[in-house]
Amino acid sequence: MNQPDPVQTISKAQARRFLLKHQYLFPPRRLKGRDGILAFIQHVGSIQFDPINVVGRNPDLVLQSRIMKYRPHQLEGLLYEERQLVDGWDKMQSIVHIQDWPCFSRHREYMRKRHGDPSKRAMAAAPEILKALDELGPLSSIDFKHTERLDWSWGRSASIAKAALDVLYVMGEIGIHHKVGTRRVFDLIDRLIPPETLSLPDPNPTDEDYQDWHVLRRIGGLGLVQAGASEYWGGILGIRQKNQRQTILNRLVEKGKLLPVSVDGLVGRTFYICNRDEKSLHEASKASRAKPGAAIIAPLDNLLWDRNLVRWIFEFDYVWEVYKPVSKRIFGYYVLPILYGDRFIGRFEPTFDRISNELVIKNWWWEEGIVPDEKMESALLECMLDFMNFLGAKKVSWAEDSRNKIGMSWLSPLNEAYQ
Repeated sequence: MNQPDPVQTISKAQARRFLLKHQYLFPPRRLKGRDGILAFIQHVGSIQFDPINVVGRNPDLVLQSRIMKYRPHQLEGLLYEERQLVDGWDKMQSIVHIQDWPCFSRHREYMRKRHGDPSKRAMAAAPEILKALDELGPLSSIDFKHTERLDWSWGRSASIAKAALDVLYVMGEIGIHHKVGTRRVFDLIDRLIPPETLSLPDPNPTDEDYQDWHVLRRIGGLGLVQAGASEYWGGILGIRQKNQRQTILNRLVEKGKLLPVSVDGLVGRTFYICNRDEKSLHEASKASRAKPGAAIIAPLDNLLWDRNLVRWIFEFDYVWEVYKPVSKRIFGYYVLPILYGDRFIGRFEPTFDRISNELVIKNWWWEEGIVPDEKMESALLECMLDFMNFLGAKKVSWAEDSRNKIGMSWLSPLNEAYQ
């Protein structure tokens, strides 16, 4: 299917600045508190959840790079006390604003059709699960004594109770009341979401309306997109094929809701921004005179949702390698990118000792050609201090004998701050 002609051509530098400003990373950590968290999530639509916690779970890492003095309890409060945010599904498991609950009606109905057959083993246990939640209140899978197991997600087996809870959750019958570590504690959905919200109709009456809404939302989640990024479009019903996505993008261009643009040096590729972001795109054409800031970026950060785009625009090649076999890893199990100004300058492999409260830098890689100067080191020190405070770390250490640590002595002032 033909792509529309770009209305303008932008430079890679302009594209970088636009993306980072859209993501509240240029400069980083400029939003504040509860209101900043809510504003950011409403702006991008959702942030992706992953339970792995080496130096913070993905949503916390996303927020620590945007929210000044962010602490994980702030997100927990919005999810499980105020319930302004909801654990749900958008692009994979995600955290979304409660106002979007009606918009995902189609997804919940799709899950009912896919999993709701009462003859399936997981659904056979559903009545018992719902009855127990109704009578006893919030429960997790370990509160049910089912010994039978079945093959479940990610090639692993699960108890019948866990499988039934998973299915009822994606169907919208139950929700997450709170978490104990990575363990989810569920309750009936009408105890978690106000009845006035649950009773709202789907605001998108037709499939076309829904797809237009969800595609626009997803574009807002990154800022600048291309039709071919199959992983980026995950979770949107009915657009698995590139030609399906292109049809919707063309329709949104015709409706005046998207602008097609091209990027210098990326011949034959068309990118799209929301029409409402045209002013921001224009502003990004001007170089910033502000002091560059540094940020540690989450492995599943919105900015990294399209790995090809990051490689093309930032000339930075990043893959989260936690699910790769050890023999196939290039860098390490848990490696995070480091942003400075409008460029990725390196990546590092951290761990956090929760007994000694020590941040350990197992490895550090500068990008080719990066030679840190005083300004960069100052920004990195500030970034690392904020990161230590986010973790509750009281000390940082690194392996001096590794050739990748050459030039890392600039981290020493971080330990002096806690003497």
